Amino acid sequence: MSETLFLGRVLSFHRRPEGAHDEAAFTYHEAGAVHVRDGRIVAMGDADDVRKSVYGAHVVDHRPHLILPGFIDMHLHFPQVQVLASWGKDLLDWLNKYTFVEEQRFADMAHCEAMATGFYDGLLRNGTTTGVAYGSVHATSAEAMFAEAERRGMRMIGGKVMMDCHAPEALLDTAQTGYDESLALIERWHGKGRLSYAITPRFALTSTPEQLEAAGALCALHPECYMQTHVSENLTEIERARELYPDAPDYVGIYERYGLLGVRALLGHAIHLEPREIDVIAGTGAKPVFCPTSNLFLGSGLYDDAGLRARGIQGAIATDIGGGTSYSMLQTLNEGYKVLQLRGQQMHPYQAFDWITRGNAEALGLVQEIGTLKAGSVADMVVLDARATPEMTLRADRIETLAEELFLLMIMGDDRAVAQTYVAGAAQKDV
Repeated sequence: MSETLFLGRVLSFHRRPEGAHDEAAFTYHEAGAVHVRDGRIVAMGDADDVRKSVYGAHVVDHRPHLILPGFIDMHLHFPQVQVLASWGKDLLDWLNKYTFVEEQRFADMAHCEAMATGFYDGLLRNGTTTGVAYGSVHATSAEAMFAEAERRGMRMIGGKVMMDCHAPEALLDTAQTGYDESLALIERWHGKGRLSYAITPRFALTSTPEQLEAAGALCALHPECYMQTHVSENLTEIERARELYPDAPDYVGIYERYGLLGVRALLGHAIHLEPREIDVIAGTGAKPVFCPTSNLFLGSGLYDDAGLRARGIQGAIATDIGGGTSYSMLQTLNEGYKVLQLRGQQMHPYQAFDWITRGNAEALGLVQEIGTLKAGSVADMVVLDARATPEMTLRADRIETLAEELFLLMIMGDDRAVAQTYVAGAAQKDV
């Protein structure tokens, strides 16, 4: 039995803050501690109180840094780690020029394994302990993605892309092979360790009706799995979806028709939604995923967070590597804040840090396991240093409140502000 006491300023949310003064939405201990036993949190609270029930534990002192739950990234593309920072006119141009070319390399298991090492190193260096990721069309990509996550003990959700049309021949499966390979991967990996499978039709533009029907059959056969796809990211993409599926009422209606929507459905981007589409998302419990850095990078549009929340729709937030431009969830908050400002909406730092921890965990239905520091949760944690750079230190000298510190971290922070990352209580960064 291993037992560790982590000391620091401890912050954990238990509901979404309603605004700048809603301090009842979280627990914060200036002189705090987290007691971890065999990878799970036993207690979190004031250090003097927690110490009373701890005997002989190893002590790790992170004072004066902040200890929070590990970050959760809800939309990643594992095969795109080497297309970050690739110039393109827009989404479809970028896909054809870079992404589809790069993803062909993932037929080679040795390449997949090498990329998996860099992929997870990047996540953990930036404080991300849970990810939801797309593989390539090749089963090898999902095998490597899951195997490396299992080796590191990470909570990971993902799947091989299903894609049987309108892409290079080397990236096409068929409705039947996409179904068969996905089913085999579900049977091999779903529920193994901390892993879950996401049935993954890339988007309506690259799947025939037969393949979407097959994906829907998988969802019906395995309702415990997630489903991830893209919707309404780009205006040209939307027009193309209408051309390919002229009988569908709209883009969301394509997925609705084939039984792909539900509380475990994760809809990447969801920017240009029409009223009926919003009604369907609200009615099914599907989760839109806000990807601010890629939406800005590709010029796709501005996500309407307040409008969706007003309809009771719980969105998630993510980096969208490699259309996204940073592995950092801190920098994702930075760009997300700016997108919402352009929308005339505000994201307070309390809401921001709740979103990348408890909020994303709730969207996954995993808030009992991850996303908070409450007793019983897996000890996935991140330690943040608001004085990580000289420029941050200069600003920090004038900070007076926790909210100001969190805002500094989300605007100026990146991997340098992550002093340590823990997966099930085990340190991941060499410091």
